[in-house]
Amino acid sequence: MKQFIIAVLLILQASVLFAQQEKKYIKQGNDLYQQQNYKDAEKNYRLSVGKKNQTVEGNFNLGDALYKQKRYEDAGKQFDKIAASSGNNKAVLAKAYHNLGNSFLESKKLEESVAAYKKSLLNNPTDEETRYNLAYAQEKLKQKQNQDKNNKNNKNNKDKNKDKNKDQNNKDKDKDKDKNKDDKNKDDKQNPDKNNQDKKDQGQQDQKPDPNNVSKDDAERMLEAFNNDEKQTQDKLKNKKIKGARMNIEKDW
Repeated sequence: MKQFIIAVLLILQASVLFAQQEKKYIKQGNDLYQQQNYKDAEKNYRLSVGKKNQTVEGNFNLGDALYKQKRYEDAGKQFDKIAASSGNNKAVLAKAYHNLGNSFLESKKLEESVAAYKKSLLNNPTDEETRYNLAYAQEKLKQKQNQDKNNKNNKNNKDKNKDKNKDQNNKDKDKDKDKNKDDKNKDDKQNPDKNNQDKKDQGQQDQKPDPNNVSKDDAERMLEAFNNDEKQTQDKLKNKKIKGARMNIEKDW
Protein backbone atom coordinates (compact mmCIF):
# COMPACT_ATOMS: atom_id res chain seq x y z
CA MET A 1 0.00 0.00 0.00
CA LYS A 2 2.84 2.38 0.87
CA GLN A 3 4.49 1.70 -2.50
CA PHE A 4 1.22 2.51 -4.28
CA ILE A 5 0.88 5.77 -2.35
CA ILE A 6 4.47 6.71 -3.21
CA ALA A 7 3.82 6.03 -6.94
CA VAL A 8 0.72 8.21 -6.90
CA LEU A 9 2.61 10.99 -5.18
CA LEU A 10 5.39 10.79 -7.77
CA ILE A 11 2.85 11.02 -10.59
CA LEU A 12 1.15 13.99 -8.99
CA GLN A 13 4.49 15.65 -8.42
CA ALA A 14 5.47 15.11 -12.06
CA SER A 15 2.13 16.49 -13.21
CA VAL A 16 2.54 19.58 -11.07
CA LEU A 17 6.08 20.05 -12.36
CA PHE A 18 4.96 19.71 -15.98
CA ALA A 19 2.08 22.13 -15.39
CA GLN A 20 4.53 24.65 -14.01
CA GLN A 21 6.85 24.21 -16.99
CA GLU A 22 3.88 24.46 -19.35
CA LYS A 23 2.83 27.80 -17.86
CA LYS A 24 6.42 29.03 -17.95
CA TYR A 25 6.85 28.19 -21.65
CA ILE A 26 3.44 29.63 -22.52
CA LYS A 27 4.30 32.85 -20.67
CA GLN A 28 7.66 33.09 -22.42
CA GLY A 29 5.97 32.36 -25.73
CA ASN A 30 3.35 35.04 -25.10
CA ASP A 31 6.05 37.60 -24.29
CA LEU A 32 7.90 36.79 -27.50
CA TYR A 33 4.63 36.84 -29.43
CA GLN A 34 3.92 40.36 -28.18
CA GLN A 35 7.39 41.35 -29.35
CA GLN A 36 6.46 39.93 -32.79
CA ASN A 37 9.22 37.35 -32.43
CA TYR A 38 6.92 34.64 -33.71
CA LYS A 39 9.61 32.10 -34.52
CA ASP A 40 10.95 31.94 -30.96
CA ALA A 41 7.40 32.12 -29.62
CA GLU A 42 6.64 29.00 -31.69
CA LYS A 43 9.57 27.17 -30.04
CA ASN A 44 8.26 27.94 -26.55
CA TYR A 45 4.72 26.93 -27.42
CA ARG A 46 6.01 23.62 -28.77
CA LEU A 47 7.82 23.06 -25.48
CA SER A 48 4.62 23.92 -23.59
CA VAL A 49 2.53 21.26 -25.32
CA GLY A 50 5.16 18.58 -24.78
CA LYS A 51 5.08 15.20 -26.50
CA LYS A 52 1.42 14.46 -25.73
CA ASN A 53 0.06 17.74 -27.19
CA GLN A 54 -2.64 17.87 -24.54
CA THR A 55 -2.63 21.54 -23.57
CA VAL A 56 -5.32 23.51 -25.43
CA GLU A 57 -3.83 26.93 -24.75
CA GLY A 58 -0.38 25.94 -25.94
CA ASN A 59 -1.77 24.34 -29.10
CA PHE A 60 -3.87 27.39 -29.93
CA ASN A 61 -0.97 29.74 -29.39
CA LEU A 62 1.27 27.52 -31.49
CA GLY A 63 -1.20 27.74 -34.35
CA ASP A 64 -1.33 31.53 -33.98
CA ALA A 65 2.47 31.78 -34.08
CA LEU A 66 2.56 29.71 -37.29
CA TYR A 67 -0.15 31.91 -38.78
CA LYS A 68 1.79 35.06 -37.96
CA GLN A 69 4.80 33.61 -39.79
CA LYS A 70 2.52 33.24 -42.84
CA ARG A 71 2.89 29.47 -42.67
CA TYR A 72 -0.81 29.15 -43.37
CA GLU A 73 -0.78 25.49 -44.33
CA ASP A 74 0.99 24.49 -41.10
CA ALA A 75 -1.32 26.75 -39.09
CA GLY A 76 -4.37 25.20 -40.74
CA LYS A 77 -3.18 21.71 -39.85
CA GLN A 78 -2.69 22.80 -36.25
CA PHE A 79 -6.21 24.24 -35.90
CA ASP A 80 -7.71 21.24 -37.67
CA LYS A 81 -5.95 18.97 -35.18
CA ILE A 82 -7.35 21.02 -32.28
CA ALA A 83 -10.88 20.75 -33.67
CA ALA A 84 -10.53 16.99 -34.18
CA SER A 85 -9.35 16.45 -30.58
CA SER A 86 -11.72 18.83 -28.78
CA GLY A 87 -14.66 16.44 -28.59
CA ASN A 88 -17.97 18.26 -27.97
CA ASN A 89 -16.41 21.41 -26.52
CA LYS A 90 -18.31 23.98 -28.62
CA ALA A 91 -16.21 26.93 -27.46
CA VAL A 92 -12.98 25.24 -28.57
CA LEU A 93 -14.57 24.01 -31.81
CA ALA A 94 -15.85 27.48 -32.70
CA LYS A 95 -12.42 29.09 -32.18
CA ALA A 96 -10.54 26.29 -33.94
CA TYR A 97 -12.76 26.43 -37.04
CA HIS A 98 -12.67 30.23 -37.06
CA ASN A 99 -8.86 30.18 -37.14
CA LEU A 100 -8.90 27.33 -39.65
CA GLY A 101 -11.12 29.48 -41.89
CA ASN A 102 -8.63 32.34 -41.62
CA SER A 103 -5.77 30.04 -42.63
CA PHE A 104 -7.69 28.78 -45.66
CA LEU A 105 -8.63 32.32 -46.63
CA GLU A 106 -5.01 33.47 -46.62
CA SER A 107 -4.09 30.41 -48.70
CA LYS A 108 -6.74 31.41 -51.31
CA LYS A 109 -8.67 28.23 -50.57
CA LEU A 110 -11.99 30.01 -50.60
CA GLU A 111 -14.37 27.04 -50.65
CA GLU A 112 -12.57 25.42 -47.71
CA SER A 113 -12.58 28.76 -45.88
CA VAL A 114 -16.36 29.15 -46.28
CA ALA A 115 -16.92 25.61 -44.99
CA ALA A 116 -14.72 26.23 -41.91
CA TYR A 117 -16.52 29.47 -41.01
CA LYS A 118 -19.88 27.74 -41.28
CA LYS A 119 -18.69 25.03 -38.87
CA SER A 120 -17.53 27.73 -36.49
CA LEU A 121 -20.95 29.42 -36.55
CA LEU A 122 -22.68 26.10 -35.93
CA ASN A 123 -20.84 25.95 -32.62
CA ASN A 124 -21.19 29.66 -31.84
CA PRO A 125 -23.97 31.34 -33.88
CA THR A 126 -23.52 34.69 -32.11
CA ASP A 127 -19.91 35.28 -33.19
CA GLU A 128 -20.15 38.40 -35.36
CA GLU A 129 -16.50 38.31 -36.39
CA THR A 130 -16.91 34.83 -37.83
CA ARG A 131 -20.13 35.91 -39.55
CA TYR A 132 -18.32 38.85 -41.15
CA ASN A 133 -15.42 36.66 -42.25
CA LEU A 134 -17.88 34.18 -43.76
CA ALA A 135 -19.59 36.92 -45.79
CA TYR A 136 -16.21 38.20 -46.96
CA ALA A 137 -15.05 34.73 -48.03
CA GLN A 138 -18.35 34.08 -49.84
CA GLU A 139 -18.03 37.34 -51.77
CA LYS A 140 -14.44 36.50 -52.75
CA LEU A 141 -15.55 33.04 -53.85
CA LYS A 142 -18.36 34.53 -55.95
CA GLN A 143 -15.91 36.90 -57.64
CA LYS A 144 -13.53 34.05 -58.38
CA GLN A 145 -16.30 31.90 -59.84
CA ASN A 146 -17.44 34.78 -62.06
CA GLN A 147 -13.86 35.40 -63.17
CA ASP A 148 -13.35 31.72 -63.95
CA LYS A 149 -16.61 31.71 -65.92
CA ASN A 150 -15.54 34.78 -67.91
CA ASN A 151 -12.13 33.26 -68.61
CA LYS A 152 -13.79 30.07 -69.81
CA ASN A 153 -16.17 32.00 -72.07
CA ASN A 154 -13.30 34.05 -73.47
CA LYS A 155 -11.34 30.88 -74.17
CA ASN A 156 -14.34 29.28 -75.88
CA ASN A 157 -14.89 32.41 -77.99
CA LYS A 158 -11.22 32.48 -78.89
CA ASP A 159 -11.34 28.82 -79.94
CA LYS A 160 -14.51 29.47 -81.98
CA ASN A 161 -12.89 32.42 -83.76
CA LYS A 162 -9.81 30.34 -84.42
CA ASP A 163 -11.92 27.55 -85.96
CA LYS A 164 -13.91 30.13 -87.93
CA ASN A 165 -10.74 31.68 -89.32
CA LYS A 166 -9.41 28.25 -90.16
CA ASP A 167 -12.61 27.37 -92.05
CA GLN A 168 -12.46 30.70 -93.90
CA ASN A 169 -8.83 30.09 -94.87
CA ASN A 170 -9.75 26.65 -96.17
CA LYS A 171 -12.63 28.15 -98.18
CA ASP A 172 -10.31 30.80 -99.62
CA LYS A 173 -7.78 28.11 -100.59
CA ASP A 174 -10.53 26.09 -102.27
CA LYS A 175 -11.70 29.18 -104.15
CA ASP A 176 -8.15 29.92 -105.33
CA LYS A 177 -7.74 26.31 -106.39
CA ASP A 178 -11.00 26.37 -108.34
CA LYS A 179 -10.08 29.74 -109.90
CA ASN A 180 -6.70 28.43 -111.04
CA LYS A 181 -8.40 25.39 -112.51
CA ASP A 182 -10.94 27.55 -114.35
CA ASP A 183 -8.17 29.85 -115.61
CA LYS A 184 -6.25 26.85 -116.94
CA ASN A 185 -9.30 25.47 -118.70
CA LYS A 186 -10.03 28.91 -120.15
CA ASP A 187 -6.43 29.27 -121.32
CA ASP A 188 -6.55 25.85 -122.96
CA LYS A 189 -9.70 26.85 -124.85
CA GLN A 190 -8.24 30.18 -125.94
CA ASN A 191 -4.88 28.68 -126.96
CA PRO A 192 -5.59 25.30 -128.58
CA ASP A 193 -2.33 25.52 -130.57
CA LYS A 194 -0.31 25.68 -127.35
CA ASN A 195 -2.11 22.65 -126.02
CA ASN A 196 -1.47 20.76 -129.24
CA GLN A 197 2.17 21.83 -129.17
CA ASP A 198 2.50 20.58 -125.59
CA LYS A 199 1.05 17.25 -126.66
CA LYS A 200 3.38 17.17 -129.67
CA ASP A 201 6.40 17.89 -127.48
CA GLN A 202 5.28 15.21 -125.10
CA GLY A 203 4.93 12.77 -127.97
CA GLN A 204 8.40 13.59 -129.20
CA GLN A 205 9.77 13.02 -125.74
CA ASP A 206 8.04 9.67 -125.65
CA GLN A 207 9.62 8.81 -129.02
CA LYS A 208 13.23 9.19 -127.86
CA PRO A 209 15.41 6.37 -129.16
CA ASP A 210 16.25 3.59 -126.81
CA PRO A 211 20.06 3.59 -126.32
CA ASN A 212 19.97 -0.19 -126.06
CA ASN A 213 18.60 -0.47 -129.66
CA VAL A 214 20.94 2.08 -131.38
CA SER A 215 22.62 0.75 -134.53
CA LYS A 216 26.38 0.84 -135.04
CA ASP A 217 26.22 3.69 -137.57
CA ASP A 218 24.01 5.78 -135.30
CA ALA A 219 26.34 5.17 -132.40
CA GLU A 220 29.34 6.38 -134.43
CA ARG A 221 27.49 9.55 -135.50
CA MET A 222 26.47 10.25 -131.91
CA LEU A 223 30.03 9.78 -130.69
CA GLU A 224 31.39 12.12 -133.37
CA ALA A 225 28.80 14.76 -132.43
CA PHE A 226 29.67 14.42 -128.76
CA ASN A 227 33.40 14.88 -129.52
CA ASN A 228 32.67 18.01 -131.55
CA ASP A 229 30.55 19.47 -128.72
CA GLU A 230 33.25 18.72 -126.21
CA LYS A 231 35.91 20.44 -128.39
CA GLN A 232 33.74 23.54 -128.66
CA THR A 233 33.22 23.55 -124.91
CA GLN A 234 36.94 23.30 -124.23
CA ASP A 235 37.57 26.20 -126.60
CA LYS A 236 35.02 28.32 -124.74
CA LEU A 237 36.63 27.50 -121.39
CA LYS A 238 40.07 28.29 -122.77
CA ASN A 239 38.95 31.71 -123.97
CA LYS A 240 37.34 32.45 -120.58
CA LYS A 241 40.51 31.56 -118.73
CA ILE A 242 42.60 33.72 -121.00
CA LYS A 243 40.46 36.71 -120.11
CA GLY A 244 41.00 35.95 -116.43
CA ALA A 245 37.29 35.63 -115.73
CA ARG A 246 36.30 34.26 -112.31
CA MET A 247 33.01 32.47 -112.60
CA ASN A 248 31.15 29.36 -111.89
CA ILE A 249 32.04 27.19 -114.86
CA GLU A 250 29.02 25.03 -114.29
CA LYS A 251 26.73 27.99 -114.95
CA ASP A 252 28.73 29.15 -117.97
CA TRP A 253 28.08 25.95 -119.88
